[in-house]
Order: sequence, then C-alpha cells, then structure tokens
Amino acid sequence: MNEFDAVQELADALLFEGYVLYPYRASDGKNRVRWQFGVLMPPDYALVDPSERSWSQTECLLDGDDAVLTVRLRFLQAQWRHVLNADKAEVTFLATDDATYRPWDEAVVRTVDITTRLQRFPREVPFHLPGGTETEAIGTVGFLRRTRQPITGTVALSLKKLPGPYGVTRLRIRVENTTPNGSSERVGALRQALIAHHVMAAADGGRFISLLEPPEWARAYAAGCDNVGLYPVLAGDLLLSSPIILYDHPRIAPESAGDLYDATEIDEILSLRTMTLTEEEKREVRGTDPRTAELLDRIDSMPPEFQDRLHGTIRYLRKVTEPEPVSKPWWDPGNDASVSPSTDTVQVGDVAVGNGTKVRLRPGVRRADAQDMFLTGRLGTVVAVLSDVDGETHVAVALDGEEGEVQRSHGRYLYFSPDELEPLQ
Repeated sequence: MNEFDAVQELADALLFEGYVLYPYRASDGKNRVRWQFGVLMPPDYALVDPSERSWSQTECLLDGDDAVLTVRLRFLQAQWRHVLNADKAEVTFLATDDATYRPWDEAVVRTVDITTRLQRFPREVPFHLPGGTETEAIGTVGFLRRTRQPITGTVALSLKKLPGPYGVTRLRIRVENTTPNGSSERVGALRQALIAHHVMAAADGGRFISLLEPPEWARAYAAGCDNVGLYPVLAGDLLLSSPIILYDHPRIAPESAGDLYDATEIDEILSLRTMTLTEEEKREVRGTDPRTAELLDRIDSMPPEFQDRLHGTIRYLRKVTEPEPVSKPWWDPGNDASVSPSTDTVQVGDVAVGNGTKVRLRPGVRRADAQDMFLTGRLGTVVAVLSDVDGETHVAVALDGEEGEVQRSHGRYLYFSPDELEPLQ
C-alpha cells in the first residue's frame, strides 16, 4: 500500500476543487474563468500581475532528526482541446448522437515524488514536463486535438534545527514554477501553470507536530513557521499542505457519493439542479469533460436512498450508520438531563432571566453582526431559555410591539447570549 493512499480521496478533492462549475458546460461563462485555488504561474506572468505568485512555501515541525522523508507534489497541467471536423478544420462545436464538444481547457494530473534522509538536506529537485499534441477521433464526425505546453519547476527541501531540549526540526518545502518565456495573458499563462498544487509528506522514523493545536512546549516553534500559498495540517500520520485552509485530520463526508467539483455549493442542491438540465444541456455536459460525463451519469442513476443521505446530518449528534434515536426528545423533562425552555432561567447579574422577563437588547458582546447592531437598545420579552449540546445557553426573545406579535405567531424569535441582555427590573 502506498503511504499516501489513506489521503488520496481527500487530495483528489483538493486537486479538482473548482475544476468545472455548475452547470458543467464548457460554454458557460464561469467555466471560462477557472482554477482559483493553488495556482503557481510562470515567473514572467507573476511579475506582470502581482496578485499571482510563482512559488509557495510550506513550513512545518518535525519531531526527530533521522527520519526518511517522502514528499509528493501533485498538480494539474492544463491542455487546450481543439475541436476539428472530419476535414481537420477547427470548428466551434462538434455534435454526436449523445454529446456536444466545444473547445475546452482540460487538465492532466502530474506527480513529483522525492524520498530522502534528513541528513541529506538541503535538496533541490528540478522537474520538467514536456509539451505535446495528441489527436482523438470522435466517431466519423471529427477529432479532438489536445495540446500541452512545457512546464519546468523545482521542489526545494531544507531543514533548520530549532534551539531547545526537544529535538524539533523545522522543515521547509518550497515549490516553484520556473517555466521561462511565459505568456503575458492569463489564459496562456494558466497553460504553463501548476494548477491546484498541494504537497503531501510522510516521515518514517519521525512525526509531524500540529501547527493548529501544538503541544504547549511547541507553541512558539509553531508560531515561527511561515507558510505562503499552502497551509499544512495533519492527516493521520501524514502532513497535507493545501491551498484551501483545513482543520487537522480532514476527511470526505461519507454521505458524498462522488465528486461534484463545486464545493462552494451543497451536494444535494447541485445534484437536484443537475437533474433539471434539459437533454440538450446534458449533451454538452457529456462533451465538456470525461469527468462531467461521469458526474452526470452518476446523478442520473442515483437511487433514492443515496439522495436521502444528501439531505444533511449533524454528525456530532448521530452517526449516519446508527439507528434513529427512540423514546423521548432531548428536551423532555423525563430525560436524565431535564431541560424545559419555557420554565428554565439563566442568571444575568442579580436577575434570574426566563420566560416573561422584560429585557433591553445589547447585541455585539460576542459578535459584530451588522443586522444585530440595529437591535441595540430595543426592548423585548424573553420567550425561552435553551441549552445546546455544547453546554452554551441561548435566550429566545420576542421584540415588543407588532414585530414581536409576528414573531410569536410564527414561532420565529431572536436569539442572544445572556450577556447580550439587560434585564429591566
């Protein structure tokens, strides 16, 4: 088993995030402006556009100075797909019985692996991806011609032994796009970019230390790590440095049946929207990219029980594989942890605040919501005192006046923490 197999699914989700956006058609405007995450442009273009960068840097903490380190860089290399008719002349689209093909920037997955002992640092490993052209026949109606531009880059590894009695080492992984003579236009530069790049690392004989939740003795070391463009987290025993900020030990939701490439949306919404596409639109989806064709076929054949699983779950309350809870709801007074929102109170200063207590609203103690600010100084009446599963207390309030009457009629109240309320004696 490859040491990175355990995080392969997660790494693929990072690699293809934003690869193609709903409605998954090459002709759609937003699919002509893609790949916002983890892009390393050629250095010539990065000089022209300072909002882009040509390098990234990962710094992390490694406990142990005699480990065998394996580093894997993964990214996408773009390739321009031309659409040709039967005479091999370029056309704007090509239609077959089940798909419509248009010009499109596809991508190929690239991997650079480095294995070395820590004593052999520093190391700088260059890599080169040649350009090329490939042609694929589409039945008898035409061809798809794919063209790739050459890309060069380096992965530089260096170590710094940190002072103190703990034997901690700071590992730096610098990835750089060194492709010369890059295009001055973004579309052309993207075809020589390292797209959605991320880094994985394994240390045989050592262990990585969390930068998000370091042990007390390592906090100063963690604060001294400088990460640019990529942000490292723990993934089991491995290190995953991602262009998207994650928590330690991230994982793919078990409810997800497959990639949707557009995680700025909700899986259920994307699936339902995809089901509403017309047959003509689905033909173009199938011709946009092999991955979108697979996505469409998966959604079209999704059984009802898979759709039901997409309807959301609160994982820290109930695992999806466990049976539904029976007996009384959590707020029922007959449970061991008796909770009664309509009669419970919470102490605010010298006053026991509960159902019927008049209060003046002072929002913003814990948060700065612009809408809450409009409520500052308003009067209201407490309706209920509630506790969540984390032990936090929330107070439901109905405004005084006509607004409050509407809130009461719909059972929709405003919620505040106790220290955002001023009881009126």
